[in-house]
Amino acid sequence: MRRATLAALLAGLAWLPAGAHAASPSGPPAAVPLTSGWELSMGERPGAWRPTTVPGVFDGTPRKSEFGGMVGWYRITFTGPRTPADTTWAIRFGSVRRVATAWLNGRPIGRHTDPYVPFELPAAGLKPGAPNTLLVRVDNRKAKEPREGWWNWGGITRAVKLIPRGRVTLAYPGLLYRGDGRMAFDGWVTNRSARRRPVRIAIALTAPSGRVTRVVRDSPAVGPGDTRRVRFDFRVARPELWSPERPQRYRTRITTSAGGRVEQRDDRLLGLRTVDVRAGRLYLNGKLIDVRGASIQEDVPGRGPALTDADVRGIVADLKAVHANVTRAHYLLDDRLLDALDAAGIMVWSQSPIYHRDRLLETEDQRLRALSTVRYTVLAARNHASVIADSVANELSVIPDHVDGTRRFLDAARTLTRDLDPSVPVAVDMLSYPGYDRQVTYSKFDLLGVNSYFGWYPGKKAHPTGSLSELRPYLLRMRRLYPASAMIVTEFGAESTHAGPADVKETYAFQQRFVGDTLGVIDELPFMSGAIYWTLREFAVKPDWDGGAQRKGVPRDAIHNKALITYSGKRKPAWNVAEHAFARTPLHPSLTRGLERPMGVRTWLVVIGVPLVLVALLAFLLWATRDLWRLTRPPEAEVVPLPTRRRAA
Repeated sequence: MRRATLAALLAGLAWLPAGAHAASPSGPPAAVPLTSGWELSMGERPGAWRPTTVPGVFDGTPRKSEFGGMVGWYRITFTGPRTPADTTWAIRFGSVRRVATAWLNGRPIGRHTDPYVPFELPAAGLKPGAPNTLLVRVDNRKAKEPREGWWNWGGITRAVKLIPRGRVTLAYPGLLYRGDGRMAFDGWVTNRSARRRPVRIAIALTAPSGRVTRVVRDSPAVGPGDTRRVRFDFRVARPELWSPERPQRYRTRITTSAGGRVEQRDDRLLGLRTVDVRAGRLYLNGKLIDVRGASIQEDVPGRGPALTDADVRGIVADLKAVHANVTRAHYLLDDRLLDALDAAGIMVWSQSPIYHRDRLLETEDQRLRALSTVRYTVLAARNHASVIADSVANELSVIPDHVDGTRRFLDAARTLTRDLDPSVPVAVDMLSYPGYDRQVTYSKFDLLGVNSYFGWYPGKKAHPTGSLSELRPYLLRMRRLYPASAMIVTEFGAESTHAGPADVKETYAFQQRFVGDTLGVIDELPFMSGAIYWTLREFAVKPDWDGGAQRKGVPRDAIHNKALITYSGKRKPAWNVAEHAFARTPLHPSLTRGLERPMGVRTWLVVIGVPLVLVALLAFLLWATRDLWRLTRPPEAEVVPLPTRRRAA
């Protein structure tokens, strides 16, 4: 079953997005961005059109009446680019929330239903040198399921471009560093012509120092219409590694040729690094790490997830300002943002948006859809050095061993992710309810994300989380249950909207104390590999969201208030607490981490008090038994000198 599922997920990849294309006099034409001239019309049928922007959303204001979703139509007219012989075009969408149906020049070209991953549709019927009209119907209506902890934005939320397609295409080329100079190539080659063709893959990597590594591999001939996965290993001499302290990257070019003709070129910047788990702790480039940071949602007032380049720079600047060396999101981040995080040296806990979906994992078809999301998320993120974990899901059942559909999904997702990206650990984010037994399903993951709200949400009657004092015992027990898995607290947070005393929920003072105390607990536990606050900046959520404050009679908007920065961009007092704590936490702790930082009273009692008591007890026992020791001591032996033998005269 597992092998069959994996084979099904890896099949049919002819129209996967292939990456960035470079123009060359002897190669394929350049990609053509479709950035200007877009129009939008709202309603079941297109009517009045108005100018709009892409990326964009239907309405940048989260209105309660629009949360359930609606239908909008986008159109653009553009001049078809020149098209060399045996070349066609595809239309690449970075993301459309939620369902996209497209027509080119009145002809249907395809439909896509996953709102969080990139996709391509064939530009069938494109007219070179003449006007072409692309029409896209976007439907973001949704039911109660799937559950999502963010606003239901609708629109073409990421860039759209035309991508050239030659006789042979290479989809999702990956260059994955495995350590000790070992590099792995992985991709899917499709022969789109009517003849059987041999395929050549040529790779050039230019190191930051200028040193060049060149590799050429010939693939077995690919039949007409067939797709073949191509994988091989090669060596990189004297690798120059990426790290948060030195986020250096290689310039890479992958050239795909068939019959001596260049069919495709893929250029990008690539960081080389290793990430692995050893004895339940996380290592980067062979060094133990302890990460600190804050999660993000792609949500900017007035634009939602349709980020501008300035928005991308602002997110990175805020993460840098709070001294974060890691971030996290509930879905695949915009490729521009991942590139910027690569360049800034900020690590990413990358996650597939399989969130609270146990009810949508009961049938095989449902699981295959979820696994498709995992597949495309991993493929889109795997060339980014900043990505240090591939998390396959967030907050599924706490007892997956006993929930058949969830267990089957997690097992298949783990296997699939390890196959697609063996360069980073496979992770899963868990609900933190105390008192549950060890789950074999979770024990198979390299990394466990702990979403902790001890001291904020009350939890369940038999599994309470209302007291922050229970966090430390919970983490210690998790370590005993999952000793081989590294652990990071991937979520913790408290709402704050107003001034007030520190013992009242939703006050700034409560949030300040909550952040400091939670980080203090994690600081004291040397086996923990990090903590990520939820979130950096406020974002829009479902209407009437209370967030756990449980204040009666208080009007609610659609804003999630646990963040360190308000939706309008103002830093809260808890920012200062997080900034100070993040700044004083070394990325590379010693193996005895926990003794070198300020510790709580309980830890001081254990570290200092217990040894003192033991020494005092030993001294007392020696004093009390001094006479007994003398009586039981064996008598000293009498030394009698041996007679000396005289030498005969």
